[in-house]
Amino acid sequence: MFKTILVAAGAGTVGQHLANRLLIAGHSVKIGTRRGGDANTVLLDYSQAPTFEAALAGTDAAYLVVPTSAEPHLLLGPFVEAAARRGIKLVLQSALGVDANDAIPLRQLERQIESSGAPYAILRPNWFLDNFHGRWHPGIMELGRLALPAGDATTSLIDARDIAEAAAVALTQAVADGRAFNLTGPDSLGYAEAAAALSAISGRTVTYEGVDEAQFKRESGRMKLAPALVEQMLPIFTATRAGHFSQVTDDFSQLTGRPGRRLVDYLADNAWRFAVPVAQNEVQRAAVSR
Repeated sequence: MFKTILVAAGAGTVGQHLANRLLIAGHSVKIGTRRGGDANTVLLDYSQAPTFEAALAGTDAAYLVVPTSAEPHLLLGPFVEAAARRGIKLVLQSALGVDANDAIPLRQLERQIESSGAPYAILRPNWFLDNFHGRWHPGIMELGRLALPAGDATTSLIDARDIAEAAAVALTQAVADGRAFNLTGPDSLGYAEAAAALSAISGRTVTYEGVDEAQFKRESGRMKLAPALVEQMLPIFTATRAGHFSQVTDDFSQLTGRPGRRLVDYLADNAWRFAVPVAQNEVQRAAVSR
């Protein structure tokens, strides 16, 4: 049966893939944004309760992505309550590892949803492969460096398209109801391995440097990372260095019936994002020939 589904942050890293997947499958999609105002979007501002009515009207399920916030449980709490009163299914994009401590704000939001009385599913993805063409892209392209405070730890990176596929199942099928899924890629690899793979696919030399947190903060401007985002990422990198994100689960394949994309699959599909311009290739060849 086709459904009407609200996708928060529908233009985001996961949301854009999710919205397209749902539309192709024949579902109706409402993309919630703080701007709204056109035929494809609906106004949704978690801090403004009057925006909830239009966003939730006629909605069967909602995919929630948490904005950058120190207290997401407080920000999204009223929306969760409003959706639960209408019996709308809630699927939350959480984060791997937040269930380690109930004091973590994102875990508190999970608990609110779990106790809301609404049907729900929780997805906890690991670091995204998409960060290579997102957050880490300027450093890779302009500096030839992947400078992160990740140490020598490995990480089971996951493709955002796979998160979207898992979300589509969770939103439209009862198999995921009342459950939480730790979504990882099928391999756990180090960033030095990733840099080598980026070098091979792009024709440029990309090196990984496991910098400390102070250096990461100093260089964040060159990588075009906002200071607030850097502060948010530092404790996550602390957990990364401790090996907390190295685990590989089969939760994605449980939901979808297939293995997730590997780094090589991601790079094959996104090689164009890392291609060296022809003129730059000529400069590099001239320098080598001297």
